[in-house]
Amino acid sequence: MLDRAERLRTGVIFVAFLLVMVATGMGATCSIAREFRAADTQAADYPTVQALRYMGALVAERTGGRHEIRVFHSRQLGEEKETIEQTRAGAIDLNRSNVALIGNFVPAMNVLAMPFLFRSIEHMQKVLDGPIGGEILGSFEPFGFVGLAFYDSGARSIYNAVRPVKELADLKGLRIRVQQSELMRDMIRALGAEPVELPYGQVLTGLANHLIDGAENNWPSFVTTDHYKYAGYYTLTEHTMSPEVLVMSLKAWNSLSAEDQAIFKEAAIRSSRFMRETWRELEEQSQRKAEAAGVTIVRDIDRRPFEAAMAAIYTRAGDDPAAAALIERIRKVE
Repeated sequence: MLDRAERLRTGVIFVAFLLVMVATGMGATCSIAREFRAADTQAADYPTVQALRYMGALVAERTGGRHEIRVFHSRQLGEEKETIEQTRAGAIDLNRSNVALIGNFVPAMNVLAMPFLFRSIEHMQKVLDGPIGGEILGSFEPFGFVGLAFYDSGARSIYNAVRPVKELADLKGLRIRVQQSELMRDMIRALGAEPVELPYGQVLTGLANHLIDGAENNWPSFVTTDHYKYAGYYTLTEHTMSPEVLVMSLKAWNSLSAEDQAIFKEAAIRSSRFMRETWRELEEQSQRKAEAAGVTIVRDIDRRPFEAAMAAIYTRAGDDPAAAALIERIRKVE
């Protein structure tokens, strides 16, 4: 048995250990201080990258500098498909992703990428800001992610270097780059063009070397990547209005205390609002820059044939009762 002096020494050591736990944030209400790595394939001044930095500043402020977010932009941690996989594995902590790519892991996201689903940007925002958006973000955990917030991505349209696309027949035979997504492949094929899967960072080279005839994306992505210098025809098909999504690795999320989880979640939501304001400005600037460079913009097209071409895609989606129900709910949002 321990004598009185030994018991006293043991007690002192235990109390000292408890004090260290509190001082280093190892108590029940705090998580260990650390730097979180966030991935984004866009350039340093792109709205999503700015939003991640904004979130990092909020987190640092709210945690008294205990937690920091270091943003890796411009594909520093890899192409988007790779960073999503690394985030799922826990090697990357936060990731800004397009819904079409993360839909390869999280089924509900494929619905948001469906062509001609949203009637307008306002309709999309109302869906995402309401109960449906909350439910979708809440569906990520079984797949190794935590959904934090949606970012805007505008409307995606088709651009190419061969000819103006004024009707469906004009797309026939064009080699159009698509994201590494089965849904996007099916969509371009249904429109009569030939889908070519390429990572985002390889599209400029593909256009410059005539490996592809065109691609599809929003105004800022078309301009900030210099695609507009090689693809002089931009048709406002606005075929998808799918958002971006900010996710966190489930492993990183579980390392946080409940208090810190609330801080990260609130900071992500606030960064989403910040991103929307920044996005609108860049969208207008990008369109003006493309026009000034001589890009031919085809505005007044009859979208009905384009939408009708999606019938088979919606029929297949309807085979999944959960997807069919979600599509119906989204369409009913006024």
